[in-house]
Amino acid sequence: MSFPENTVPDVVMAPDTSVVPDAATVQTLLDAALQAIAATNDSATLAAAKYQHTGDKSPLAMANGAIGNLPPDERRAAGQLIGQARSQIAAAFTERATQITAVELAAKLHAETVDVTLPTPGHRPGALHPITQMLERMADIFVAMGWEVAEGPELEAEWLNFDALNFTPYHPARFMSDTLFIDPLSSHKLLRTHTSPVQIRALLERELPVYVVSPGKVFRADEYDATHLPVFHQLEGLAVDKGITMAHLRGTLDQLAQALFGADIRTRMRPHYFPFTEPSGEVDLLCFVCHGESVGNPEHPCRTCRSEGWIEWGGCGIVNPKVLAACGIDTEQYSGFAFGMGVDRTVMFKAGAGDLREFVEGDVRFDAQFAGGVL
Repeated sequence: MSFPENTVPDVVMAPDTSVVPDAATVQTLLDAALQAIAATNDSATLAAAKYQHTGDKSPLAMANGAIGNLPPDERRAAGQLIGQARSQIAAAFTERATQITAVELAAKLHAETVDVTLPTPGHRPGALHPITQMLERMADIFVAMGWEVAEGPELEAEWLNFDALNFTPYHPARFMSDTLFIDPLSSHKLLRTHTSPVQIRALLERELPVYVVSPGKVFRADEYDATHLPVFHQLEGLAVDKGITMAHLRGTLDQLAQALFGADIRTRMRPHYFPFTEPSGEVDLLCFVCHGESVGNPEHPCRTCRSEGWIEWGGCGIVNPKVLAACGIDTEQYSGFAFGMGVDRTVMFKAGAGDLREFVEGDVRFDAQFAGGVL
């Protein structure tokens, strides 16, 4: 550490640091220290004075160490003399430090004063991520219909993710190539591959009837490319009540599609297979860009639906009685329907984005396009 020159008075050294100085010398050392303290005007010069007058090598500190060389009957008086001098110096340093700190703080506050009345440069407002916007919007649609929003853990039990949903022990979805299991494998824990386990938890925890939607992240060992992500989002719905039919399912999905894409949107169902629904189907949306007019019209192709007129949206079906039975529900009294769709692709279609990776790369300019809830 370096100190400013010529800011601290010269120290009067004891002639022999192995000998205790007399009262006159002690007074001289005390006066020199007090003068040095009074001459300081900032923290740096005060630190320099403190080092020279109270450090281990300062005259009074050396004199205090030499008290042991005195005859026993002289040590008490010498100790009191030197101790009083050192106490005065310490008190003077404390008082001066308080004064300097107050002055420096006032100067700093003055230098850093900000005029809050001056105009400031504009800052671009933030925006919710488009996927978050879509999740909230889809959940709001179902809340308006009287449904509940249910959530569950992303680290899930294998039984809830597969067995309770009627997946056989050797179903391909359980293979390591699709599912991210957690070590040790004997724990039977995994990162959920869909939000369907939340539906099972809802059936186990709630009284019937049950009408819930479960939005959230899901995880699969997928490629990271323009149309696939290893971490993506789903929204699944489950209704279990007396007298539930496919007509209720179709009406619910039509209501969701029209609320999201406009009153003129249409849906269609195609037969499919899922272990947890029977019968099962896939839902397609009428292309909300070309409305099917690009089919067979090479002069006006549609990039969104690839001129097929329809866009695959999600899966659905009547809940398999085995799933209800696994949750202790009387399948003679109750039936239900379930559905699920990828939220990321829904946003991709709605926003006209060409690459799913744009949603996860963290570019604030991408999010800013969706400020104000334009979805």
